[in-house]
Parts: sequence; structure tokens; C-alpha cells
Amino acid sequence: MQIGIESNILRYLLRDVYFITGTAYAGKSTMVRLLAERYDGVFCGENYHSCLEDAIDPQHQPALCYINENTDWQAFVSRTPEEYNQWIINCGKEAAGLEIALLLNYAAQGRKIFVDTNIPLDILHEIADPNHVLIMLSPQDTSVNRFFEREDAEKQFLYQVIMGCPEPEKVMANFRECLRVINSDANYKELENSGFRCLYRDDRRTVEETLTLVCETFGLERE
Repeated sequence: MQIGIESNILRYLLRDVYFITGTAYAGKSTMVRLLAERYDGVFCGENYHSCLEDAIDPQHQPALCYINENTDWQAFVSRTPEEYNQWIINCGKEAAGLEIALLLNYAAQGRKIFVDTNIPLDILHEIADPNHVLIMLSPQDTSVNRFFEREDAEKQFLYQVIMGCPEPEKVMANFRECLRVINSDANYKELENSGFRCLYRDDRRTVEETLTLVCETFGLERE
């Protein structure tokens, strides 16, 4: 059974939530962390909903459960780009409910909440103040070529899995194609034309300069 909450109610309850979404290597996680530090807010980093993994089950969240039930990681990294892209889309849809549930809980603290989110755009339009959503975008090549440069455990684990495959170069090429599909021109344009404000990666800016732009976008500098 699904219990619905009207979008106007959610928008009211989530009025102190600031969402950042977009492409990889655009600076989303860094900005969310710095915003939480500056405004003494709640920090919700990438995949923060994973704290609820004990609550999910294959019947209701099959895509999210795929990882927990997976026993063949070489098959995971060898999926076709189309399969991988659809899995990512399904994960975002399933995770939206977990994210919203957590955000409603955090909202009771009466603090600002800063979120690196995977909530789909159509849902964000329903539940969020449009001035509280920012799309951060990086070039496709950056998202694809620098994927394994991060030292977080998840990406380094996948790198080791790929390197352990019988034909690692072939598997790596396929996996990068998966990333290329996720960061396709069509997906990029969907984000860019979503109606939310966008901020483009510019390596000439310092982190502090980018933070200032994000604060101005959210109207936080006036506080």
C-alpha cells in the first residue's frame, strides 16, 4: 500500500531544504558540505539515503536491492550501457522515497538542510521551492574520464573489480561507455532545460568563489 502526501504539504514541510543535483564532478558534494558548515545546517551527502538500506526489500526497491544481493561484481561492471543507464534511472526513482522520508525527519530539527540529491527532476518540481534547487553541470568528458580519480571506497572497489576481469581493458571501455550514456547530451540537456537554475563547472573559479555563487543563487547571502 502506498500512502500519499500531497505535494503542497511536502513543499511546506521541506521549505528549509536546499537541493543540488546534476552531473558528476560538478562540485555538488563539496558545495553541500561547505553550505552545511557555513550555515550550521544538516549535511546530506551523496547517497545519504543508504542509512535506510535495512528498510528496503526486492519487492518494493528492486534496483536498490540489486547491489545488496549481487554476488557477481564482474557481471555488474560488464552490463550494457543501456542496462546500466536504466538501472541508474530506477535507483533514482526508488531512492526518492527514502530521501523524502529522511528529509522530513531532519526537517523537524528546525535547521537548514543541504542535499546532494538523486531525486528525479519531475519530483523536485512537485516538492521543492524552485529557488531551493540548483543544477550543477560539468562537461561529459570530465564526468567520464575522471570517474575513478575519486578515492571514495565505492569507486575504488569498482575499479579493482574491473582490473580483476579477464579482459580489463575491454571491460573498462564498456564501463566508460556506460558513464557516457548516463552523461549523454540528452540527459545533459534535460538537466539544463529543467527550469531550475544551473551553475557550470569552471576550473578558473576557486572553491570559495563557487560557494559564493551557490549562496547567491539560493539567496542565502542576504541572511
